Amino acid sequence: MESAPEPQIKIEDIKQEENAPVEGPIEENAPPENDPYAYLDRSDFSSEKFKIEIKNLPKIYGISEFRKLLNNKLKLNSTKIKAPKRNSPYAFVCFRSDEDRNKAIETLSGFKWKGKPLQAIRAKPSPDPLVKKRKEDSEEGPNKKIKIDNRSQEEKLKSSTIPLWDVPYEEQLKTKQEEARNILKRLGNELARQNPDLREWLNKQKEKFDGLPCELLNIRYADECDGYRNKCSFTVGIDEETKLPTVGFRIGSYVNGITGVGSIESLKHIPESMKLAVKLFQDYVRASDLQVFNFEVHTGHFRQLTIRTAQDQIMLVVGIHPQDLSEEKLKVFKNSLIHYFTEGAGKEAKITSLYYQKIVKKIAGEDSDGSEHLWGDTHICETLLGLKFKISPEAFFQINTKGAEILYKSIIELASPTEDSTVLDVCCGTGTIGLCFAKNCKKVLGIEIVPQAIIDAKANAKLNEIENSEFFEGKAEEILGSVCYRAMGDVVAVVDPPRAGLQQKAVVQIRKINKIGQLVYVSCNPAAALKNFIDIGRPASKTLHNEPLVPVRAVVVDMFPHTRHCELIISFKRFDKLLIVDSDSK
Repeated sequence: MESAPEPQIKIEDIKQEENAPVEGPIEENAPPENDPYAYLDRSDFSSEKFKIEIKNLPKIYGISEFRKLLNNKLKLNSTKIKAPKRNSPYAFVCFRSDEDRNKAIETLSGFKWKGKPLQAIRAKPSPDPLVKKRKEDSEEGPNKKIKIDNRSQEEKLKSSTIPLWDVPYEEQLKTKQEEARNILKRLGNELARQNPDLREWLNKQKEKFDGLPCELLNIRYADECDGYRNKCSFTVGIDEETKLPTVGFRIGSYVNGITGVGSIESLKHIPESMKLAVKLFQDYVRASDLQVFNFEVHTGHFRQLTIRTAQDQIMLVVGIHPQDLSEEKLKVFKNSLIHYFTEGAGKEAKITSLYYQKIVKKIAGEDSDGSEHLWGDTHICETLLGLKFKISPEAFFQINTKGAEILYKSIIELASPTEDSTVLDVCCGTGTIGLCFAKNCKKVLGIEIVPQAIIDAKANAKLNEIENSEFFEGKAEEILGSVCYRAMGDVVAVVDPPRAGLQQKAVVQIRKINKIGQLVYVSCNPAAALKNFIDIGRPASKTLHNEPLVPVRAVVVDMFPHTRHCELIISFKRFDKLLIVDSDSK
């Protein structure tokens, strides 16, 4: 899964607003620095140039099925779909060329989808939000409201990255535990409303667990709450106070008209070794002839620095936009980086792995160039619950290693597998959770959509001499059934999905496979995952087959001190099998 987000707004090339059409005419005579549409005349690609608005959409539809209609059935090659809200009657769709746009308008105009004849027209491009905000700030008028933020840059940065930095840690833990209680209360109430057959059982559970549908254990956390991050992606930009090139975190987002970067020195969740590496790279940037990337006009080079740490190992991934640099100049730049961090002033950082990454604006459907190894080890190696895991630049690994040990121990505890169990690790990533289960069960089956992650998972299994695991590449909703066919004994599914939760089709598959008697759901955004929780416990229907799964035990693990994020683990069991167990225990 994708854990809690990096504590900053990531580098993106978003130059559009995600809502209604642009009001008013495009300003043809505005000077470039005040023209919100000047980006359309640049040589770099923007799908905003080729946008349409589709009206009269059906009352109920999903963005995924809408995309399949456009690209799979009608072969229209759309790059982006933007709807103001779920099931909006209109949406914007972007394309790669004027030819593709015209074909889409011709094909969609009058086309009936779910009984509704669609309307398709050209749409105006969205204004560049940075230029738009700058223009608004420069305008004067008697009715203009000026918002003044008197906070220092350091305070703004702390607010956006570690908003609980000044809250005693004990209070942070109490707040997160209470938020989990509220989520479980909502889940219990919604299950009772959606599934009348559960009401009697839920009432008994609430009497037993102080109004909750299941037992909630005390919150768990690592001993160290500072300097816990083992991975961060830092932006290279301009400090608005010093006006100097700076390696740090964005103070705000481009879409809100903010590009300034602030120093990370005062941020308590970043380890000192990482801060030192950032400072030394910042010195390198300031001394370089290459410029910092300008997000407005897309000039300059230095864009991002990603750092990963593991014990005494430090991996640096230097991301630049090569612009028009020749291969020879790029080679000189790469050699300069190697020399700086191995023999020059950067040697103080004691890095063990160095990579170069080309970062350019991506077009939908194009693959990333990945990272190029320059020097040192190709991986760093972390130890978790006695197992070793090789970590590549792109591999997912929990950002708090000590917290991850507590998290995985808690998952295993709530799953309670036996020596005859099969653990089905859905969204397995590089196999960390499943491999930690291996000695506690008969078999581990992992599913992951990212091909490289499956390669890493198999390598990690071999590294740890684990022979009772298999890993499969594909979408969970498509291969879950065939993979589960290989299971032996009782099946415990463990899901650790991205922040938005599981795809609905995956939930449907889990409900459908009666062999899955237990589901342990790990969520770093319980509010977003609440719909999944409810769907898991809905009554059987045309889409949700077999008995529902109901919550029986939960625990919170604080993986992200000083932020509002935490992990909520809930163990669900098939209701019919749970009743049999309860009956046998009487």
